[in-house]
Amino acid sequence: MANNFFEGVEKLLEIWFEESSNPNDDLRSISRTQWENLLIFVKCEIISFSRNQHIDAFVLSESSMFVSKRRWILKTCGTTTPLKCLSPFLEIASLHGYKVITDLFYSRKNFIKPESQIAPHKGFCEEVCFLDTFFPNGRSYCLGSINLECWYLYTFSKSDIKNQFKIKSDKNDDNLNPDQTIEILMQNLDPKVMSLFCKHKFSKACDATLNSGIDKILPDMLVDDFLFDPCGYSMNGINCKGEYMTIHITPEENFSYVSFESNVALNNYRMLINQVVQTFKPGKFIVTIFANKSSLAYETMKGLEIEYSTQSHWKQTDMQCCNFPSYNLLFAQYLYRNKNT
Repeated sequence: MANNFFEGVEKLLEIWFEESSNPNDDLRSISRTQWENLLIFVKCEIISFSRNQHIDAFVLSESSMFVSKRRWILKTCGTTTPLKCLSPFLEIASLHGYKVITDLFYSRKNFIKPESQIAPHKGFCEEVCFLDTFFPNGRSYCLGSINLECWYLYTFSKSDIKNQFKIKSDKNDDNLNPDQTIEILMQNLDPKVMSLFCKHKFSKACDATLNSGIDKILPDMLVDDFLFDPCGYSMNGINCKGEYMTIHITPEENFSYVSFESNVALNNYRMLINQVVQTFKPGKFIVTIFANKSSLAYETMKGLEIEYSTQSHWKQTDMQCCNFPSYNLLFAQYLYRNKNT
């Protein structure tokens, strides 16, 4: 495996827009050329593309991008600069009928080597200051242990402004479309599993997908996968419901990192978490779950604390829950008792 360090920790930017008055407006009508020009600001490129009637999915040279009618998700690793594309993206979105942001989320785990990052990503305070220039009512959080393993979140919600100025919520606020996102961030992974994601083991991404068991995690997903040279792996999966999953793997032993993310709707994520963890065998991992009030997971997220506290081989080192105007957030961190970290 290559010895050159690569920052697997990703920066995740998600934006929801208010419904357009024109039913024909759709972020998916943004052209491939426009996306390519936008990603120049981020310092990454489009590698592969898949789509269905609900969602467009892009595998990037550094992670993934997902586009649906009024939602945009950009997830990039390495020393990419996703926040630099925020201004030009908002200009492009406005040309396609989307001018009002209802919710924005920017999140990431703490970097392994923060000194390698490029402005405005040299630190979370810098990222917050940058985002505050766009969203004066935005809020920032740090969950976990700030001197060990932690997860940063910046969020903006139109609902916050309504509550701040005591404006009565729209009727639709109580009838939100169900929305949820689970992210599992894993480190100190099993070297044997990680060897599956190197070109010396398999020459085709599909072989790595099948032999690792990734195809069994959410079997209804149409998989678009890519194996990097000499090592590294990315995949997107989409299904007919408009749900997605994405996995990104940095397999080098000294800084191995795997991320799993999906918006699949479940009333309990315990089995999914177990399957992901059993597939990659990390020494430690973080779970975050967002769910809005209409989601199946909204009322059941706290059950994760009880269920995992009974798993003898996992030690829960952190557990935090946050309530936002439209979403609940669960943050949990686990350490495998028999592995050095």
